[in-house]
Amino acid sequence: MNVTIYHNPRCSKSRQTLVLLQDRNFEPEIIEYLKTPPDKATLKSILKKLGLSARQLIRTGESAYTENNLDDDSLDEDQLIEAMIANPILIERPIVLANDRAAIGRPPESVLDIL
Repeated sequence: MNVTIYHNPRCSKSRQTLVLLQDRNFEPEIIEYLKTPPDKATLKSILKKLGLSARQLIRTGESAYTENNLDDDSLDEDQLIEAMIANPILIERPIVLANDRAAIGRPPESVLDIL
């Protein structure tokens, strides 16, 4: 089974999720999304698999959120996706993909549902 994790090594939940996968003998493809952000099509696909809107995936506590006025309700899905691509720190983490499904590792055990 192919497993991918959109990972931030500085995030404790992301590290915990990676260890959880490895402890279960999965060796996921690790994408450090801050270095290699997903493109628009990939992010749209991830959102669809998660069943979330772009607004639901944005980390509102990040300075980039307020600096870019992303709390503006008039921003549409594409504008929010573009903001996440330009500022990948805004993307909630970690995201695990497996079996054509996706899950956010908050808590880390939530990714087990898609394996």
